[in-house]
Amino acid sequence: MSAVRPQILVIDDEPQIHRFLTPALDAAGYDAKRADNGQEGLRGIALWNPDAVVLDLGLPDMDGKEVLRRAREFYAGPIIILSARDREAEKIAALDLGANDYVEKPFGVGELLARLRAGLRQGALRPAATGVVTAGQVTIDLDRRLVTKGEERLKLRPKEYDVLAYLARSAGKVVSHADLLTAVWGAAHADDVQYLRVVIGQLRHKIEPDPAVPTIVLTEAGIGYRFEA
Repeated sequence: MSAVRPQILVIDDEPQIHRFLTPALDAAGYDAKRADNGQEGLRGIALWNPDAVVLDLGLPDMDGKEVLRRAREFYAGPIIILSARDREAEKIAALDLGANDYVEKPFGVGELLARLRAGLRQGALRPAATGVVTAGQVTIDLDRRLVTKGEERLKLRPKEYDVLAYLARSAGKVVSHADLLTAVWGAAHADDVQYLRVVIGQLRHKIEPDPAVPTIVLTEAGIGYRFEA
């Protein structure tokens, strides 16, 4: 019996992209799925739960960042942005909304396949989401991606949640800056410590009783962070 091939959903309104990518993905051992707009893409993610998604930002019915935001409400797999928008602000916005990587058009199929492989490896290495972790008044339901503080449901940005969940799964252990950055943003961002500090600061303002004196997400100077359950 042949092995089940990983499914890759390509959400793009350009027919030539599908004509180019479908055989390339097939030759690389993937099962390519197609969606031509944002609504089709969201339905496809919900229906197939693909192993990874390739998402264009310039879709005819909605901005790709809105597709990304809505997909991250129920989909945890790798999402690779494929777009002609090369402005740094667009890349930062997409990464903040939960994208794993960003490839600019025009692109080489070899580069896209390499980034897909990296995203799939990253997802496979990430600890499984399971159980409930509590720290003080904060409760993290890893199965439902739900964070509450007392009776209040907290609204966390995707990267804030991913950082918190990764730390919570390793409760009591020190997680290095590089490990945390690689797990949440990918290997290309393993040295972006300042960006991680900004996200940790935002997170502390939402979960800590006193952000100036954190008791949940603790800093291990020069090393990384530790979640105190």
